[in-house]
Amino acid sequence: MIGRLNHIGIATPSVEKTAAMYRDLYGATKIGKAFVMEAQGVKVLFVDLPNAQLELVEPYGEKSPLANFLKKNPAGGQHHVCFEVPDIIAARDDMVAKGATVLNDGEPRIGAHGTPVIFVHPKNSGGVLVELMETPKAGH
Repeated sequence: MIGRLNHIGIATPSVEKTAAMYRDLYGATKIGKAFVMEAQGVKVLFVDLPNAQLELVEPYGEKSPLANFLKKNPAGGQHHVCFEVPDIIAARDDMVAKGATVLNDGEPRIGAHGTPVIFVHPKNSGGVLVELMETPKAGH
C-alpha cells in the first residue's frame, strides 16, 4: 500500500533557525524558501536530502494545530512521517476499513506539495502521526 518515504515533518518554533542548523551542523545544501499555508495554520520550509525531505513546520496564527505540540515540546521535534500512496481516496478507504482513525473527518486536503493528503492518528501507528500523500505528478 505505502510507497516511498517522502518526508519527515519536524515541528519547530522557527523554520529559518532550524534550517540554518541543518545547514551549519549537518551540511544540508538544498534548502527551500519558507511559505505559509494559512488554511493549515503553518509556515513550511523543505530541506532536500538525497533520499527524502525534511518538512520544517512552524505554527502560523492563533489556531495553528502545532501550538499544542510546541507547548509540550518547546524546542520542537519530530511531528510526523509521510509516505506516498498512488491514490489518496483508496488509501483513506483502506485505513478506515482496517479501523484506523483518519483525522479531519477523513477528508483529504491539499498538502505542502500541492497534492491530496490525509493523516492517520498516532494511536493506530505505534505513537507516530502518519501522513499519507498522493504521489506527486511530474513537475511537483
